[in-house]
Amino acid sequence: INISSFFLISTTTMANRLLSTTTRHLISQRLLPSCTNYFSTTSSSASNVFSKITFIGTGKMSQAMLSPLISQNLQTPSSITAYDVSDAALAKVEELYPGVQTATSIPEAISDSNLIVYGVKPQNVDKVHAEIRRAKLEGAGNVRDDAILLSIVAGVPIQNFIDGSSVQKVARSMPNTPAQIGAGVTVWGCTENIDANERKKIKTILDSFGETVFVDDEMFIDMSTSISGSGPAYVFLLMEAMVDAGVHMGFSRETATTLVHHTLLGSTKFAMETGEHPAVLRNSVTSPAGTTASAIYELENGKFRTVIKDAIWACYRRSLEMGGQCSQVGPNRATMPMPESSLGEGASESASSHHPVKPPMGEMRVQSSFGSKQP
Repeated sequence: INISSFFLISTTTMANRLLSTTTRHLISQRLLPSCTNYFSTTSSSASNVFSKITFIGTGKMSQAMLSPLISQNLQTPSSITAYDVSDAALAKVEELYPGVQTATSIPEAISDSNLIVYGVKPQNVDKVHAEIRRAKLEGAGNVRDDAILLSIVAGVPIQNFIDGSSVQKVARSMPNTPAQIGAGVTVWGCTENIDANERKKIKTILDSFGETVFVDDEMFIDMSTSISGSGPAYVFLLMEAMVDAGVHMGFSRETATTLVHHTLLGSTKFAMETGEHPAVLRNSVTSPAGTTASAIYELENGKFRTVIKDAIWACYRRSLEMGGQCSQVGPNRATMPMPESSLGEGASESASSHHPVKPPMGEMRVQSSFGSKQP
């Protein structure tokens, strides 16, 4: 056996040992990309999607983007620059991603960059705006005229980035934590001055760590925060409750965890592959006067559906609040008169909507509310 083959076998073995049994199962069932995407032992020539990408903030979601960019040969490490207020965080990036450039200031980091990724907490967005604005208006850094801001920050609307940073091209996205293993889903939109080719490039970046859904109405991004963005937390809470119940009944925590993990995994895959309505799938498991029927009765009696829906509405409202928008939406909130045209025959004139902000008109192919139109 030659040295290169030995090296490849050895590194593949090490990668497999690093993967948990559950992760290997996900890969084998094609629910996760092959481990080679994340444990690359070779590097082929990369044709950069953008000439330079800058990450401002190097937290988990930034790294969820950064890792596949390199492992999937979408960007060379030398074409990526990272900035973080924490020297320890930058040192970690240098350790995990050899060749990635680091900067000691935001103006230095964004110099000549044509994609600037905001990966900071919402409360720190204004500080980043100020630094970019200073670099752009005062000559503290070389900010390209065609630079695009890509936000992965929850709750902050596109107009805030335009006004705060003085950069006119902005894309806003809402990824979720499974992106860290390449199984995320990201809802995103952008200003109309980002052309088709630039949108294609942004989509390539976002596709690298999961599914993507493009929307023309920014309101859908706030809505997605409450379903896909925060959704994993709801699933983890359900998972935790089911595991604890299993332990309470007598299973070891390890066994209960395995049962719950594969029940949720198998049920999700089954629903996706069959395409059936969840109610149909639930009914197929529920026999009259059976064990499942007894469990469903308790869940319905405890207003399980209502609690889930109320949680999603609460999350949506908080996303609007974080963006400085009206959050009086959803059941039991301030009402406003319904348009006369929406009142059916015999409807009461006192009928009102629980959704006082104008609802989005639909995904894709609708007029964008982002930024200003280009001539």
